[in-house]
Amino acid sequence: MKKQLLLIIALCGILVGFEQDTKPNVLIIGDSISIGYTPYVKTALQDRANVFHNEGNAQHTGTGLEKIEEWLGETQWDIIHFNWGLWDLCYRHPDSKESGNRDKRNGTVTYTPTEYGENLEKLVVRLKKTKAKLIFATTSYVPKGEVGRVVKSDNLYNKVALAVMKKHGITVNDIHSFAKKVHRKHASGQGDVHYTKKGYKLLSEPVVRSIEKHLKSI
Repeated sequence: MKKQLLLIIALCGILVGFEQDTKPNVLIIGDSISIGYTPYVKTALQDRANVFHNEGNAQHTGTGLEKIEEWLGETQWDIIHFNWGLWDLCYRHPDSKESGNRDKRNGTVTYTPTEYGENLEKLVVRLKKTKAKLIFATTSYVPKGEVGRVVKSDNLYNKVALAVMKKHGITVNDIHSFAKKVHRKHASGQGDVHYTKKGYKLLSEPVVRSIEKHLKSI
């Protein structure tokens, strides 16, 4: 009887593992903002999808072009939620003492809007080859006082990105508009593009909703 019980428990474990393996695979590619909200997305979708984030920080589109093959790996992704922008529009100078050498007065922008658009074009073309359902998240909010980023540059880079997404028929998750509201009460500091834990939890909500819409069709 004891052996039979152990066998049943073992079989149940195998079946549970099998069920987990058959859930849709979701990849989130993005910067530190996405790193902040991904744990909450994983928790919200844990019964419906296997959610992963690319290893490390996706930084700017140049990093994306360099590492996209590594991030995609051999996994068959069903949904890919991705974003770049905050690093692309950031100005940096080697002599700056600020974190990341940010310096919008003396620095050089990582990628111009035109270069950003060209890089996004290449990345989208590659991502489409995965056959996954793609969701682009707009660049989050740039507040006043950010030492390496120009206020409203987020709007300009989002305009460029939206043109690329429209061309390729990519679903857009407009995190920017939502992030601007969340930032008012839940910024991690003055002039900081990052958020508190509460802020990241709130930002996860539109991400979850956008992924859920695609899960329904899988």
